Amino acid sequence: MNLIDGHKSATSAVRAAELHKTLIIGDWHADSTLWKRDLAKQAARGHVDIPRLQKGNVAIQMFTTVTKSPAGQNYQYNETSASDNITRLAITQLWPVATWRSLTARAIFQAKKIHQLAEHQPQKFRLIRSKGDLNAFFQDRADKPGLVGGLIGTEGSHALDGKLENIQLLFDHGFRMMSLQHFFDNKLGGSLHGSSQSGLSEFGRQAVMKMHALGIIIDVSHSSERVAEDVLAISERPLVVSHTGFKGHCDSPRNIGDELMQAIARKGGLIAVGYWDGAICGNSPGKIAEAINYGINLVGSEHVSLGSDFDGSVTTAFDTSELVLITQALLDAGISESDIRKVMGENMRRFLGENLPD
Repeated sequence: MNLIDGHKSATSAVRAAELHKTLIIGDWHADSTLWKRDLAKQAARGHVDIPRLQKGNVAIQMFTTVTKSPAGQNYQYNETSASDNITRLAITQLWPVATWRSLTARAIFQAKKIHQLAEHQPQKFRLIRSKGDLNAFFQDRADKPGLVGGLIGTEGSHALDGKLENIQLLFDHGFRMMSLQHFFDNKLGGSLHGSSQSGLSEFGRQAVMKMHALGIIIDVSHSSERVAEDVLAISERPLVVSHTGFKGHCDSPRNIGDELMQAIARKGGLIAVGYWDGAICGNSPGKIAEAINYGINLVGSEHVSLGSDFDGSVTTAFDTSELVLITQALLDAGISESDIRKVMGENMRRFLGENLPD
């Protein structure tokens, strides 16, 4: 899991290397807190840690907490009742006993890793929870170019354990993005990979409105198309698709349709392109650039972003230290420097600046 396929050292052209140094880079999705690693130290496995984020010139990273994963997980069909892979992981990694039964406890346990990272590495890492935090971070980063800002999100709102009051609890623990589903249907509604393909439930509607009231960003990456449509219909706030591809570019069951992507963009949303085969029908930097270029033409450069799914049990062609390879591939694809800046991170910074709580 979390392999690097065909790993090569970055041999980018001078223009790409020089441009890359000047970019604000942001990634909407990495599952790094799931694994038993010290994120303050560079590891020989996985995709993300602070040293590698610094080498890749990453400014802002969303860390997403995985709390349940069905056995036999696939993109076509998963039963909610399937045995859970994360329970076994929690036990074998000796997580606190509370996490063995509570998905909310699992989310909080993983979030605490990010809080501890910010506490123990203040010269290298900051936790971002508000517009003020974001602005202060970028002011400090002007004098400390290697400074990394982190945010916390969920991979599915089954992390609520079926209780609306846990939205406030997770918010209090720093969660600022919540995806509604993962690989299976839950109390909020249907998954893109679930058995029902249902829309947003009444509980889901209440949860969405509570998230909006608190300023939590909603992610529909794994939601059924009906759920995404229902959220768009009731929401006055823009949505994020935090790690995905475009179905017109890669006809995969992992991706929702292009028309729905356009509808999300029309309401100010962002679509973050992943780096793995299931989303973009390949994993090379060229394939990533191809998917991004398709997205720019479909929804506009202001609505395309990066969402690696690093450390999410995917195989990529590089880790986060070599993001210059994407910059090179985007230049090779003929994408303008202005659009490269937007996609690589300016769109994410703008979106957070507009949608994080005050």
